[in-house]
Formats: sequence, structure tokens, C-alpha cells
Amino acid sequence: MGSLFAELTRQASANARREVETYAREIPELQALDSDSRARTEALEYAVWFRRRTVELAPRNGLLTDDDLGYIASMGEVRAGAGMSLDSRQRVLRLHTELMLREINEATEAQRGGDVEELMRIMSWFAPQGERGIGAYRRGFVTALRRRLPYVEQVGLLARSLVSEDPMAAELAQVTGMELAGHYTVAVIRVPDCPLGDRELGNGFEALVKAHRVPVVWCPGAGGVSGGAGGELVALVPGDADTGAAAGATAGTPAEALAGGDGTAGPSPAAAVTALVADFAPVLGRLCAVGTAGAPRSALAGALDRARRISAAAPLRRTTARPRPHTTADVFVELAVADVPFVDDWLRTVARLLRSGPDLLPTLDAYYRHDMNRGLAARALNVHPRTLDYRLRRVRELTDIDPGSTRGVRILSAVVTRSLSGAWRNPFRTRA
Repeated sequence: MGSLFAELTRQASANARREVETYAREIPELQALDSDSRARTEALEYAVWFRRRTVELAPRNGLLTDDDLGYIASMGEVRAGAGMSLDSRQRVLRLHTELMLREINEATEAQRGGDVEELMRIMSWFAPQGERGIGAYRRGFVTALRRRLPYVEQVGLLARSLVSEDPMAAELAQVTGMELAGHYTVAVIRVPDCPLGDRELGNGFEALVKAHRVPVVWCPGAGGVSGGAGGELVALVPGDADTGAAAGATAGTPAEALAGGDGTAGPSPAAAVTALVADFAPVLGRLCAVGTAGAPRSALAGALDRARRISAAAPLRRTTARPRPHTTADVFVELAVADVPFVDDWLRTVARLLRSGPDLLPTLDAYYRHDMNRGLAARALNVHPRTLDYRLRRVRELTDIDPGSTRGVRILSAVVTRSLSGAWRNPFRTRA
């Protein structure tokens, strides 16, 4: 055995203690290693074993055996069984890798540079065998999750791992019986008035998760307005609803959407998102707003951020009325306005003027949702077309903006959407 490997053997116990101490100091979920002697002994024995096994195998480029990988997997099971989170698991793997590389560097320096051939030998062994070891650890972690967590929580972990680009998504997909896609549409259903936590949604929610078979996760507290109660449902639908023919697709009913446009083919992404929103929204609350954005699987964190911004700008609708998913194209004006405070203040002033009229904001909402068709808008409002005309004239008198003009559509539709999105508190109530 060369001098580098001899130095690593000599320092194995000390390096193992340093690793366990680092975990206890830097990972809150492992602070118990300082007080739980049994857990500390178990972690220390594993850390020493791995270092000695490295020194045994690396000189001859030997492979980790099935028994070795089984031991590594058992540590992943132990940590997951104790309730370790995905974030902490990632930190453990990162710290372990960083410490092992540091130890190799320290041993090399202790030998005043040492034998370059030995250094290359251990580095060429460490990369592929380290990858196999990490894979075994992840498999053990996932095995424990399958036993410990209900199916809805397993699916939620899959959704979180996908949007955080965690490699464990592949193992979680196998656990949940889902195949990973190359591209997803991220849908965010914002529900500002849902009082439920992630464990309080009930059997109806679980049945929908199993029926749609896509990664979904409920995030309580994320969708509230001004810190109020609420949450958001994040769903990842395979495919990109923002591109191709799917961008303009619509669905008659949830069942039709899931069956596909002709009743035989699979659903388009846009139809699948529409069906998912129609099913999940009524379970979550009275009002919601939906934003969507597509991206490759490697860029879902950015798509989630865009979908959240779109859902925050989109108008709140009653969940019983099959709320429409929105894309950037639907609310691009509102997205821009939200980042320009003086324009937002100006639109708020216009909205304040409209509150003095008889139901002018709801009237404009119906008018624009029905493509300025007077007859359809009047029927939706349950008023006579002449009443609608009177209200539109009143809008023009109050704001000096014609609702039917190009200028009016641009300005007043933004006013309506900002009002209905919940961005302005109590938009239809006149201040005292």
C-alpha cells in the first residue's frame, strides 16, 4: 500500500468523527447526534467503514459489492425513517462528498505532494464508485419513504423534487408509478381563502391525485393575499401547453379533456390542465386563479416562478365555474403593471372612479370575457342589453375612456383584471 493510502488509513477514525460532528453542527435534523449516543455510534461506525473500504478498493480499482451498496442503502433508509427531509438529505450527500475530497487533499499535503499516480488512482476510483454509493443511498431513502408516507405525500415529494431539479425524482417516480416526461406544463392554482393544511384535504383530494396521475403538491399559506389564509396547488402536467396546437385547445368536460379531443387519443397538455383545474379547484376553496408555464424538466424551477407570477396577476374566479388557466399572453399587461408602481396607482385610481357606478367593474368583466358581445354579456349579467349599454356609457362618463375602443380595452381590461386578482384589497368597496 502506498504512502497516500497509508495516511488515509491512519486518519480514518479522526476524519469520521469530524464528519459526524459536521452533520450535527450544520444540519438541524441531525443535531440529535450530539445527544443520542446510539445514533452517534451508528453514524460513526458507518463513516469509519466507508473510509476503510475506500482504502481497500481504490488501489486496485475494485468495485463496491452488492453487500457494500446494501449497507449504504440501509443508512439512507435509517435517515428517511427518522423523518429526514429532502433538503437535509441533499446537504448530507454534499457534505460527505466535500469532506472526502478534503481528506484526500489533506493526506496528499501531509505526504508533501505524495505520489501523483496514487492520487490519480484514488480520484479515478472515487468518482464512479461515489456515484454508485449515492445512488444506493437514494434508493434506500426512497424505500423508507414508500413505507412511511401516504401516497399523496409521495406524489407531493415527486412534485417538489422535479421543480427543485433533484435527481431523486427518478426514484420517486418509480415509487408513485409515474413516468417522467421531458417537458411539463406547471400549473399553479392560487386559492386565497382555503383554510386547509396539507394533511387536511381529505379523501376527495387523494382520489383526484390517483385519478389524474400527475405530480401535484398542495402548499398551504402560499396563496393567501397580504399574509392571509390560503394556499396554492402546484401541478406538473406532461407536455407543453404553451406551444403548438395545444396552446389554443379547449375541453368540453373534464372527462372529454382526459380522453383527448377525439375521444381516443391521449389528452393535449392544455386539455389535461383544464381538466385538472376543473376537478381540483372546487375541493380547495370558493375562489381561485390559475397560472401556467411550460419548460423542459431541467428548467422547471423557472417555470414554477413564472406560473406563480401569472396566477398572482390572473383574476380570481369562483371554483364552481371551471376557472380558466392563464398563460403569459393572457396577463402580460398585468404582469408588467405589477412591476411599475406609478402605473398600478393610476389604474387603481380608475378603479376607484368606477366604484361610484352601478356594478361597473363586474359589468366590464362580463363584457370583456364575452369578447365585447353585448348580447352574451347581458345574459351573463342577467340584465337587459339596454342596461348594459347604460352602464358602458356610465364608464365612459366617469373615466373619459370608451370601453369599446382599442384604448379602452387595453386600459379597462387591466383595471378589471387587477381588481379581480386580489392585488387590491376590497376592490369593489367604496372607501368611507
